[in-house]
Amino acid sequence: MAAALPMISSESGLSRYLAEIRRFPMLAPEEEYMLARSWREHGDRDAAHRLVTSHLRLVAKIAMGYRGYGLPIGEVISEGNVGLMQAVKRFEPEKGFRLATYAMWWIRASIQEYILRSWSLVKMGTTANQKKLFFNLRKAKSQISALEDGDLRPDQVATIAHRLGVTEQDVIDMNRRMSGDASLNAPLRAEGDGEWQDWLVDDSSSQESILAEREESSNRLDALRAALGVLNERERRIFEARRLIDEPVTLEELSEEFNISRERVRQIEVRAFEKVQAAVKAGVAKMESLPAAGPQIELRAGA
Repeated sequence: MAAALPMISSESGLSRYLAEIRRFPMLAPEEEYMLARSWREHGDRDAAHRLVTSHLRLVAKIAMGYRGYGLPIGEVISEGNVGLMQAVKRFEPEKGFRLATYAMWWIRASIQEYILRSWSLVKMGTTANQKKLFFNLRKAKSQISALEDGDLRPDQVATIAHRLGVTEQDVIDMNRRMSGDASLNAPLRAEGDGEWQDWLVDDSSSQESILAEREESSNRLDALRAALGVLNERERRIFEARRLIDEPVTLEELSEEFNISRERVRQIEVRAFEKVQAAVKAGVAKMESLPAAGPQIELRAGA
């Protein structure tokens, strides 16, 4: 971009940062359109910089919603700004929608990926339901006034599991993960008779199993990336937004993004799914003809 963006050095510097980004004016629709055209068609870095700085307040607002994960707010905002810059690079003003509508998905995705990378207790290999639970458990607990530390009551576990569409055991495990780390040297009883680590059993997978799982996961990702190559840019954007993220983008949002009807978005989504499914099957068949077994890809079929 044309110039450096404002930086937030620490939690104490948040107020100063927020005051600084308020100095950047919001853009009228016509002005935003012309700046986006100038950046897209002529590589005008000053125009791109104005597009970014005019939306820094949007990033800060979204980032504030992720302050409960124990990470420096400056880093969360910085990751959101990275997502914003990616959105500006890909923004197509001719589609008829505002940059903010398009950028929100990129900002949230960038922040969530950063949080998942940073949390030692949440592995990248978690399922979509576990990631959904990770980002929604605190809100679900607050809705039923379950704000105290420690384990949830059985009725609270059942309520949260039903609302989020996950198992009760998933809720119990994630709540314990997010309650903070406990010392393994802490005594089991007040009398100090023994420590927690004395009762721990190593039931983790062997190194061979871990390596095999990593290889299988890598194979699945490679097969999916190859299958996505059969889609054009619009099909891929719609397919990823509807099928490959924890909170799918709505048909309404995508219809605004591409300036087409909701039904047309749905048709493109279905067609893209069929194309990817066919490509995956072809890839699996090819792999199965080799000595090693091919990867298995599971696509979410729900619309």
